[in-house]
Amino acid sequence: MHIAIAGNIGAGKTTLTSLLAKHYQWEAHFEDVVDNPYLDDFYHQMERWSFNLQIYFLNSRFRQILDFREKGNDIIQDRTIYEDAHIFAPNLHEMGLMTSRDFDNYKSLFALMERLVLPPDLLIYLRSSIPNLVNQIQKRGRDYENSISIDYLNRLNQRYEQWIKGYDKGKLLIIEVDNIDFVNNPEDLGDIINKIDGLLYGLF
Repeated sequence: MHIAIAGNIGAGKTTLTSLLAKHYQWEAHFEDVVDNPYLDDFYHQMERWSFNLQIYFLNSRFRQILDFREKGNDIIQDRTIYEDAHIFAPNLHEMGLMTSRDFDNYKSLFALMERLVLPPDLLIYLRSSIPNLVNQIQKRGRDYENSISIDYLNRLNQRYEQWIKGYDKGKLLIIEVDNIDFVNNPEDLGDIINKIDGLLYGLF
């Protein structure tokens, strides 16, 4: 079983991944932000480091997927390889922060990887408004995220909505996170779990 959680920066992916992994006894796999050698440089000089960062994430997630296949465990993944290719890299290119040469190189590499990648059994998309994202980003206080602009988050949100609208690779659960608190309210988390059970096991 492969479950993946998608969503913009600050939507709550990592937190929900941890909570669901604990509930279902799934193996959790997180986005590499602590040991990522490019992330801090990227947020301070996006144009210089955009290609390096996206290649690092692409490599990291592709490696994760191959590990999933080899182990055969039930896993839940914080962010997918598709988000890199359909949201973050094209957004950087559109903003003039990644050259067309680098973007074409990136797309070619992703197309090669995608031939070997199976989509998740269930994709959970955390939909959030910009004010909620900003609030969550400020609350967690990561230094390298201080320079993220509202415009950047908004562009990502638009691309997420466009991608989800056309998502056809498997089962999809959309969760509106603005008005719920799955961390402190057990009923909100329980509601999410019931929906996941319904999609995966047909219980509800």
